[in-house]
Amino acid sequence: MLEFLISLLIVTGAVFAFIGSLGLARLKDFYTRLHGPTKATTLGVGCLLIASALHFSIIEQSVSLHEVLVTLFLFMTAPVSAHMLAKAALHLGLKSLAKQPDATMATGSIAPEHKQTRQ
Repeated sequence: MLEFLISLLIVTGAVFAFIGSLGLARLKDFYTRLHGPTKATTLGVGCLLIASALHFSIIEQSVSLHEVLVTLFLFMTAPVSAHMLAKAALHLGLKSLAKQPDATMATGSIAPEHKQTRQ
């Protein structure tokens, strides 16, 4: 049963890592490319590290702390590094290829033609 769980974690991790890498290669914009490595690939590598920790904890009959520490470090540093990269891109004025929302949608106000008048 435990081998099945480890195999499932490995396959899940490989799928997430592949999807994240594919997103990094296929997406056109810098800001959208940040999502591939920081979201899917982080989950994929996390699943692989958890599977490795389970496997080596069973073989050595003790808790494998190396993988747990690497997983914690990965989950703490990946969002911070993505945030820093996005802030640097904004500071440099890198334009996004995504369609920008209207000013009225951003502020949440209703456009004048859609307002109902009271009588």
